[in-house]
Amino acid sequence: MKLATLKAGGRDGTLVVVSRDMTRCQMVSGVAPTLQRAMDDWTTVRPQLEAAYDALNHGEARHAMPFDPRECHSPLPRAYQWVDGSAYINHVELVRKARGAELPPEFHVDPLMYQGGSDSFIGPCDPVLACDEAWGIDFEAEVAVITGDVAVGATPEQCAQQIHLLMLVNDVSLRNLIPAELAKGFGFLQSKPASAFSPVAVTPDELGVAWQDTKLHLPLAVELNGRPFGKPDAGVDMTFNFAQLIAHVAKTRELEAGSIVGSGTVSNKQGSLFGSSVANGGVGYCCIAEVRMYETIEGGKPTTPFMRFGDRVRIEMLDGSGASIFGAIDQVVERYVPAV
Repeated sequence: MKLATLKAGGRDGTLVVVSRDMTRCQMVSGVAPTLQRAMDDWTTVRPQLEAAYDALNHGEARHAMPFDPRECHSPLPRAYQWVDGSAYINHVELVRKARGAELPPEFHVDPLMYQGGSDSFIGPCDPVLACDEAWGIDFEAEVAVITGDVAVGATPEQCAQQIHLLMLVNDVSLRNLIPAELAKGFGFLQSKPASAFSPVAVTPDELGVAWQDTKLHLPLAVELNGRPFGKPDAGVDMTFNFAQLIAHVAKTRELEAGSIVGSGTVSNKQGSLFGSSVANGGVGYCCIAEVRMYETIEGGKPTTPFMRFGDRVRIEMLDGSGASIFGAIDQVVERYVPAV
């Protein structure tokens, strides 16, 4: 099943069921007006949403309308919780190696995670706004899940049963603000502005054999200014699966229905800088910081700039037939201009 949230309908938008080919959608206000309402009563609501989804796919929906991702919020325009992991140790190792630090052995058994702002997210086709290019504007292409209620101390096996939906993420990062924040010893804040999620969230059964061991085994395609930038497989080199990430969060707290847990930047182990880019036959990268790390390690300094005003990033995942699963995150970086 595929679900999306249209911007019409107030702060939390209007929930729609989206056809498998993402050409049509159907409002389901009589079942659940918003996605959060659906998550709050998932066991009861899901069968009704699935019935609407089946009718839509078979051409039997009475009030179907064209689906336009540009009219979408992120599936949850705001959430009770947004936590992001760093499940791809290759990404963490590169970050540390670039500054001459070794990877602590505990990073292989204890996930890195941070809690991000969730009071508002960016629409998948809305601009990324920033006041200053000098902040080091970067994208991070990731996968995320939306959970049901998770109890304190839930096991990974129990957490796996509460993964209800999957999405893609652009976890926007302001790289040049990060060092000073981390030096304070209290984590990210200003360096992690609002994130954007894919137009569509899907249930795990839509993914078929690509969803195994609570990992999504498909390439994540990233384009920067219309050119291929990365296509690493999200199921490869993922040290911690989603069940483990959720269990890590639940060690000391419960997760409420509608909580979002991210994978961190998708990253595959590969060879040197000159063999890792898509242009040179590699799988490339899901953030600019990674290529800058390779440049620093091999050449002594980074040469690839972070994003500038007018730059565009596109993040998408295709199934085996080449069809888009979640729709695309397609965003341009623009200067923030305060309202007068």
